[in-house]
Amino acid sequence: MSHAADTITTAEELFAVMKEMPTGERVRFFTLLGKNAFEKENFTHEEVFGDVLNSEFTAAEAAEYLDVSVATFRRYVQAKKMVPARVVGRNQFFDPGALKALKKALREVRRH
Repeated sequence: MSHAADTITTAEELFAVMKEMPTGERVRFFTLLGKNAFEKENFTHEEVFGDVLNSEFTAAEAAEYLDVSVATFRRYVQAKKMVPARVVGRNQFFDPGALKALKKALREVRRH
């Protein structure tokens, strides 16, 4: 049994190792992965989105999250419906909590 896994630190490295595996072992690996990685059916909101709660969104990510075009999202920013949490050069970053609140407000508007 090789200990190559001890040195794998990136997805690219894992992919390179996987390409070297015999086909039967790759099938066995994905079977094990399917059985073990997804055993739990009911994940909590925190388990699924926990890392997102602390990460700022780019304008494109924010637009995707809100299910609007980037142009529409930019209009929201121009109209001050959304204010960047941080600006780096020409790049704007948006707070996930503020985006969640805007999404909820947009959903309410669409219902009426």
